Amino acid sequence: AAPYNGYIKEAPVRPGDLVKEGGLLCLLDDRDLKLERLKWATEKEQLSRQYDEAMAKHDRAQISINKAKIDQAEAQIALLDEQLSRTRVTAPFDGLVMSGDLSQSLGAPVERGQVLYEVAPLHEYRVIAQVDERDIMEIKAGQQSELILPSMPGEDFPFIVAKITPVSTATEGKNYFRVEGHVEKPSERLRPGLGGIGR
Repeated sequence: AAPYNGYIKEAPVRPGDLVKEGGLLCLLDDRDLKLERLKWATEKEQLSRQYDEAMAKHDRAQISINKAKIDQAEAQIALLDEQLSRTRVTAPFDGLVMSGDLSQSLGAPVERGQVLYEVAPLHEYRVIAQVDERDIMEIKAGQQSELILPSMPGEDFPFIVAKITPVSTATEGKNYFRVEGHVEKPSERLRPGLGGIGR
């Protein structure tokens, strides 16, 4: 997600790309932040001179005022330094970019918290199954199950039911419960987003 309001400067990755942990996903424009930091650094210097003058004159009221303003300037500079350190949006782990093609959006604004990319890990798969409400009573956490994918005929992938969500959703006139499971032995051929049948 975008760490702050800004503009996209670089976006070298696209959906389908493999990324390494710490690899660059996108770079946000930092010119405004650098200018803002320069402004506060200059203001801090001026306030420091005024503080020194007040100290020389033993003007306690002015010393307190200038000290408070210097603290405020330092806090602003620290905040801007933190934002500058987050202009590089990086991959949190090795994985596959599932969504987020920003290559056509260079210069476009982004808002803080806006999802820029979705990255899926390649070595830990979670199975999300939709179980008909008529069959949900037969499903238990810890149950051995199998996943069959149309894209890989003749192969089945064992998974263990980990969680049954107690909220149903209506799809095509039927009610389904969401059941989550973990694949026991992931294959190199598996990819996030594949659909199939669980049994």
